[in-house]
Amino acid sequence: MNQFSKQRPYTKPRPKSNAFAKPKNQKKSGIDPNRLVVRAEPTSYEPYVSKRTIQDLPINQALINCLLHKGFTKPTEIQDRTLEALLNKRDLLGIAQTGTGKTAAFLVPIINELLATKTKNFALVVVPTRELALQVEEEFRTMTKGLGIFSASFIGGTNINKDLQNLRRQSHIVIGTPGRILDLVNRRALDLRLFNTLVLDEFDRMLDMGFVHDVKRILSGLHQRKHTLLFSATLDRSQEQLIADILNNPVTVKVTAGDSAATHIDQDVIRIKAGEDKFKVLEEMLVQSEYEKVLLFEETKHRVKRLCQRLNQAGIRANDIHGNKSQSARQSALKDFKQGRIKVLVATDVAARGIDVSDVTHVINYQVPQTFDSYIHRIGRTGRAGKTGKAFTFVG
Repeated sequence: MNQFSKQRPYTKPRPKSNAFAKPKNQKKSGIDPNRLVVRAEPTSYEPYVSKRTIQDLPINQALINCLLHKGFTKPTEIQDRTLEALLNKRDLLGIAQTGTGKTAAFLVPIINELLATKTKNFALVVVPTRELALQVEEEFRTMTKGLGIFSASFIGGTNINKDLQNLRRQSHIVIGTPGRILDLVNRRALDLRLFNTLVLDEFDRMLDMGFVHDVKRILSGLHQRKHTLLFSATLDRSQEQLIADILNNPVTVKVTAGDSAATHIDQDVIRIKAGEDKFKVLEEMLVQSEYEKVLLFEETKHRVKRLCQRLNQAGIRANDIHGNKSQSARQSALKDFKQGRIKVLVATDVAARGIDVSDVTHVINYQVPQTFDSYIHRIGRTGRAGKTGKAFTFVG
């Protein structure tokens, strides 16, 4: 029986303060706070276990050896259920949360094809965030070590002149964020007509972040596109027509329903009364021992930075991640969080997708998120591998 309590996790009275009063110009969320109160359903976790091992997969033996060297033993559910369809060049819509093995699900068939053809500029992988692009590239490199096939990543916030130099060495797979890819296309440094295969990873997030026009421009330039893979954690009905326009007679594989918050996460709201010190409430939560690794979300870059500063001043080890930070600073903050050198990572929605951090004990929304999809992706950072996660949202 889950003993999660609906009681607010603090007891001390708090002095009046407007230090973190909601700014007048902040867009009001359309989410009903009652939707954010969900008790995790008791469940006996039974992880998916494939009936076949990595050695049983119908792929190149050299690739099998690389996967074994990485420590792969059996395919995950999304990998197992999509492999044959992708090897047969079927378009695919995969619905699965981050952390379920999506990256390997699309990289394995691509690598398998490249080992047979060694076609340069074969696949284009488009992702919404810099962190996810680097994560995909790192996964590709470790899965192809010694195989003679190469990748390149192009993301915002880096020196574009270095990108132009890297493009002189043609790669087999190109990974990037929409804006930087189109920048290179506009400079005639990257030719979309050469690509055969397109992967749109975290497709829903790209549309949610306003990349729909960029995605359409990229699609219009892919004249030789024969194979398209869309992966997402949620499936919004408003995106169904665009998905239908992109995919040709696709196979659909759903590892998650894609339309509701995870039932294995205890979710509650923290209601702030008029005159209460919101930051003090947060501080009293974070000093409790159960808050070991916390993702704390704010809505704007400026407020993320300010909140992080106040936490450190209060003696709570924190760092922040947002769009104004350099790529190296963002990577450093993530590394510190993953390795436990900081307790709290304060972030804008840039951290809600494509960042695989294990053992996040709590997700806290300092404001009610703008959309329910954003809320789902945020809280999905906790409660992994059968564990019960906890998510709190400040209201009022």
